[in-house]
Parts: sequence; structure tokens; C-alpha cells
Amino acid sequence: MTPPFFTTIAIVAAAAAGSAALAAPKVGDSLPAAFAPVAANGKAQSLASLSGRTGLVLVLSRSAAWCPYCQAQMKDLVAAKEPLAAKGYALAVMTYDSPNVLGKFAAKQGISYPLLSDTGSKVITALGLLDPRYPAGHMAAGVPLPTVLVLDKSGRVQALEISADYRKRPSVPEVLAMVPGS
Repeated sequence: MTPPFFTTIAIVAAAAAGSAALAAPKVGDSLPAAFAPVAANGKAQSLASLSGRTGLVLVLSRSAAWCPYCQAQMKDLVAAKEPLAAKGYALAVMTYDSPNVLGKFAAKQGISYPLLSDTGSKVITALGLLDPRYPAGHMAAGVPLPTVLVLDKSGRVQALEISADYRKRPSVPEVLAMVPGS
């Protein structure tokens, strides 16, 4: 079953018109070498340390500190952790928030999957998913376009969904449907 995608890479490209730096990933692409987000405990993570036996579902979200859509999505994704694990996939969410902010949010909300910090948005930028609407100095400068990446163990994109509208996020059933074999 093909999940109902409400955005496409073309929409992302249109949102970033004039920004040559944005090169959103596509199915078959691999994670950039810069992939080294930091967990809430302050330790750098690798794809291998985050992946399940088959791969990783990596969700890029704007902020656990101030984005109510992101906060709701992170809480909802708790229900996806076990079904994904049954398919061999781990789950992680990455934001531009500090490890401290993510640790407090995870503790308060009972989130047991990894929340990853990309302070400085190096990974977000390397992935080509930096939201171009926010200039330097804006509180949201450095946030990613809301994204779900399904990665195999080698970091190759198997499926993805990128939203140009930060208010629209795939539901847990839609995320689960993105995983191969669903």
C-alpha cells in the first residue's frame, strides 16, 4: 500500500526557490558524511548506533521547545516505536534544539526513543532540508522542513516524506506504511 503523501520533493524545491544550497534527498540517496547528531545525553551518535536490525526511521522536526506541532508529533510517535521495532527499524527524532532541551522534553513526556540534537543545523543543512523561510537571527533559523526518512542500515533512503507546511505531519499509521514490507 502506498502511503498518502501530502507533499513532494517538488514542493520543497518550490519553497526553496533561489536557494542553490537546498538539495533535498531522494529515494536511493545516502546519508551525508556529516551525519553525527548528539543524543540528549550529549554523546555523538552514528547510523549504526541508532539503527535497528533493518534500519532507522529518522524524523526531522523543528523544535521540542516551542513548536506545538512538533511536540504533538513526538508524543504521537511513541506509539510507532514498537511496531517499527517489530519490522526491524529503530526510531529517532532530530531537531536543532540543545541536548538539554531534548532531555527535559523526553523525560517530561516519557519518550524512550532517541531525541537527537543538531545544534548549529550541520546535519540538517548537509541533508538539504534546512527550511529556507527563516533568515539568520530569526528564532526559527536552522529548523528543518518536517521530514520522515526511512533509512536502511547503510544509510540509504528507502522512503521519505518532506512537508513544506510545518502544520502537516504524517500520522503514525502513515509513518508505519512508509516502511518496506508494510
